[in-house]
Amino acid sequence: MVRLVSSSTVLVAVAIAASATPTPRAMRVHDHREAVPKGFAAAEVASADTNLNLRIALTPKDIAGLEKTLLSVSTPSSASYGQYLSLDQVKAYTSPTEASVSAVTAWLTEHGAADIAVTGAYNDWLSFSVSVETANTLFSAQFQNFVDEDSGVRIVRTLEYSLPKDLEADIVLVHPTTSFAKRRFGPSSPVFSIPMPNANANFTERANPAPLSCESAITPACLQALYGIPTTPATESSNVLGVTGLIEQYANKADLRRFLKEFRPDIDPSTTFTLQSVDGGVNPQSLSEAGFEAGLDTQYTVGVATGVPVIFISVGNETSDGVDGSLDLIDVLTAEENPPQVLTTSYGFDERDISIDLATRICDAYMALGARGVSILFASGDGGVGGGSNESCTTFIPAFPASCPWQTAVGGTTGINPEVGANFSSGGFSDYFPMPDYQKDAVADYLCTLGDTYAGLFNASGRAFPDVAAQGDNVVINYQDESAFIRGTSCSSPIFASVISLVNDRLIAAGRPVLGFLNPFIYSNPQAFFDITSGNNPGCNTDGFSATAGWDPVTGFGTPNFDAILCAAGLSK
Repeated sequence: MVRLVSSSTVLVAVAIAASATPTPRAMRVHDHREAVPKGFAAAEVASADTNLNLRIALTPKDIAGLEKTLLSVSTPSSASYGQYLSLDQVKAYTSPTEASVSAVTAWLTEHGAADIAVTGAYNDWLSFSVSVETANTLFSAQFQNFVDEDSGVRIVRTLEYSLPKDLEADIVLVHPTTSFAKRRFGPSSPVFSIPMPNANANFTERANPAPLSCESAITPACLQALYGIPTTPATESSNVLGVTGLIEQYANKADLRRFLKEFRPDIDPSTTFTLQSVDGGVNPQSLSEAGFEAGLDTQYTVGVATGVPVIFISVGNETSDGVDGSLDLIDVLTAEENPPQVLTTSYGFDERDISIDLATRICDAYMALGARGVSILFASGDGGVGGGSNESCTTFIPAFPASCPWQTAVGGTTGINPEVGANFSSGGFSDYFPMPDYQKDAVADYLCTLGDTYAGLFNASGRAFPDVAAQGDNVVINYQDESAFIRGTSCSSPIFASVISLVNDRLIAAGRPVLGFLNPFIYSNPQAFFDITSGNNPGCNTDGFSATAGWDPVTGFGTPNFDAILCAAGLSK
């Protein structure tokens, strides 16, 4: 049975196609992967009658026009700065033509595809079901089983697929096909039993002094001291901070309450977050099911962005998106009339595990949200130059989505006297995305200093990351009724996101637009950050890149200076 959600034009095309014999078409290889990615092993050929739920990304009408508009509304020197688009205005750029929908739907119908539906916030995806046998015919492919060597989970993928030449202009990608998404960073095991230092210790000498106790234990008070983060509550209820929850990480409210009582006694300990469900996501509250990543992310948003409404977005298992629900999450948010003004995510992949077409499609979705005034932030990764988790490698491995140019990648720091780049802080240069204009001058200075060091190990013309940084080591949380310590850029992203949310609160109160897509603002205002000039991110049998004055691929432009960011945004304290 064919299920259609589209215009009458498409219905007519399908009715004609359904009665016809499939037309032979000239095919061309659309995507090819040389080998099975690290961490997966090829198994047997998939059974011919195995059912596959696939989706086709349709070509948007004017993605180049959307990019131009995003940069116009996000660049402080632009006359259009802050004039963000509505959902319908973005849709005019991102939706496909009716002719594309009709042509691709007719092709699928000719081959007996079932449950065909136009989906996505911009009607830019076609979902459908076919057998492996039909998929092999449709795409001149060889779908087979692959096994995740760590979890034992089996997936059906192909190392190559083709498209009809006459439909190439209508289709961006077929998914899931050549992407082997394997989460390379996110939750890291918490450490218990580290003694809590005296919070009333002496102060360090720094631009913003902090208690010496912060050298070994980072708490909200440390962040307030280091970065000048205010404790006064936000006032604008329309200003929302979204926190991504994936892979059954659940945010426990009792842990949050205990955290606030101990580390934010100045605010009501019953302050909490609201829940949004995607793909059947839940948030059970038994202590044994509390997740340390979810706890970290909610405790360092609710507990740092004082008074800002926080939404915990739990993505469940009712997904076939092939990227842990990340694709479904962004599709839900792009469809909302009023998405959160800030979204922080502490999960990611190695760029090479995702096909370039899928990575671009996901990145374009961040572009669409940025054009509507949403700040998207991601942890940069925890493997230095060796990818999300410091794997064995012969060339540097970029992390994704940190390598996407339309989001803000947050690296990690450690220590306070001085604050230095953390050795796990992933950073480098994308192999997929070219370097955007907004960062070329800053990165050119770094590359000039670097010279021929590591020549051939990275793509010097790729999008460079991270953009900024924040504390990511010895961060104290409450986890299952105990104090625990977390490290990783998973800490850094929610901390930086909290700073942006507090700035947005003041902008809204002043009748001004929020900061939106941050990177043009960041690269136009390096003085708004504490420059981190030491530390490195080793990996791939090298010492990695080094932090230095100005932008660097360990800490970006550095850590947030709240008052300086306010000033750069045109506000006073």
